[in-house]
Amino acid sequence: MTSIYDAQGKIIPCTVIEAGPCVVTQVKTQDKDGYEALQIGFGAKKEKNTTKALKGHFAKSGTPPKRKVVEIRNFAADKNIGDLITTEIFAEGEKVDVVGTSKGRGFQGVIKRHGFGGIGMKHHGQHDRERAPGSLGGSSYPSRVFKGLRMAGRMGNDRVKIKNLKIVKIFSDKNLILVNGNVPGAKGSFVIIEN
Repeated sequence: MTSIYDAQGKIIPCTVIEAGPCVVTQVKTQDKDGYEALQIGFGAKKEKNTTKALKGHFAKSGTPPKRKVVEIRNFAADKNIGDLITTEIFAEGEKVDVVGTSKGRGFQGVIKRHGFGGIGMKHHGQHDRERAPGSLGGSSYPSRVFKGLRMAGRMGNDRVKIKNLKIVKIFSDKNLILVNGNVPGAKGSFVIIEN
């Protein structure tokens, strides 16, 4: 993240997103595929790291292999295979949704994962009980753990959508977009911008 100043001198926290140029690699139609969508690719990928199937797919569009390929439905503009999509489809002040994969936190306990309070050092002589989850439920009846019970487990690495982020500034010569606020994922990860 970074920050910029607006016209009134207020500081605005922003995230810089490289948004293009994206190449249309496939156009799906209602007649052929049963639905309408655009498949777009972003980022360069080495030929030696690309499978033969993907090499053939990218050869149809006349573009080199791409690192990330995403399918977007209900795209307003009429595009053909090989067309470029840049930051020109966005405008400053527009609200967008950003979809990405959140940072993976690994296996976490109930205090970090669900915000349990712990027992606060009152454990009557037991040790290692401060961050334990406590009782799980009935023993003889129902003799099982209910689905959805909040317990320790894998945390993060989920698909997350942040809604209504305002586009503060667009640098169309560098294909950069500054959005007000944070976006899911680590630095350098891929996100999808929906408007």
